Amino acid sequence: MKANARDIRTALERPSPDIRLYLLHGPDGSAAADLAGLLARAMGPEAERIDLDGATLRSDPARLADEAASLSLFGGARHIRVAPAGEECLDAFTTLLAADHAGNPVVALAPTVKSTAKIVKLAIESRRALAYAAYEPSAADLERLAATMARDAGLRPAPGVAARLAASCGGDRLMLGREIDKLALFLDAAPDRPHDADEAALDAIGADLGEAEMTQVVDAVISGQTALLGVELGRLHEAGTSPIPWLRLLARRLMTLAEMKAEIDAGAGQDSVFKRHRIFFREEAATAQALRRWTPAMLATALLRVRHAERAIMASGNAGGVLADHALTELTRGVERRG
Repeated sequence: MKANARDIRTALERPSPDIRLYLLHGPDGSAAADLAGLLARAMGPEAERIDLDGATLRSDPARLADEAASLSLFGGARHIRVAPAGEECLDAFTTLLAADHAGNPVVALAPTVKSTAKIVKLAIESRRALAYAAYEPSAADLERLAATMARDAGLRPAPGVAARLAASCGGDRLMLGREIDKLALFLDAAPDRPHDADEAALDAIGADLGEAEMTQVVDAVISGQTALLGVELGRLHEAGTSPIPWLRLLARRLMTLAEMKAEIDAGAGQDSVFKRHRIFFREEAATAQALRRWTPAMLATALLRVRHAERAIMASGNAGGVLADHALTELTRGVERRG
């Protein structure tokens, strides 16, 4: 069955024994991870969690159904998380949904899977599954989400605070939640003891937008300045900034460059292309240089590497920001060598 945002949250907060599989697909990996966390909290702090991935299920499709039907070692609650999941999980999901018994819910995170994928179609057509497509929210959606999450944490945000919180996370809902938790802790706020949250409180905890710093990281990659990249990454690490926002910012810049490159190669004039894409006049020279330096193949490869780094960071048991640093450093060195 297909679920909307409200339905999937309700279903994961109060899991039904009739639903065996919750399939969370689409490019917004942080939203999927946040939703998967709802199921973990619903199962309780003592619940046993089994982690599987698509490669494991491809080689052993029956394992998922077996795990879903197995009892916990200590007789308590049990749930299964599949991440990352892809089309290689089709046989495993089919077996799970067709099994005679499956007492443990399964949540699958599939950030690279499109709505036309076979596993999505399978989940939508089954009454034993829910499929939800997670897309990156707009700025307005993210601001509304920030306001809601703040109120749920016992905060009464002053005008402008929700917008600043939303901007600080760069579309990463997990990072947004951490900033709100940090603010609530600083103000000693809770649902049973709400507290006003103003700009001064954000300044006190160091909740900075960080947009300028993230832009400098992206500019260093695009222009091929490895030394500058190292300096800017160091600043972001010191500030405790999640890699997800600037990886997404870089992905958007790469996609924009790819679109402009294609239009110019098709015969469009550079001035008209810049106007269509609303390039600020102070950025025109740097953008023109980037278009000369980056080939379509380079842009496509870079975008794949950035997306891969984001998915790796979202996965459990990963090396954190080291993965992003390595991906960006390699990209920047390649551009620098090209001159």
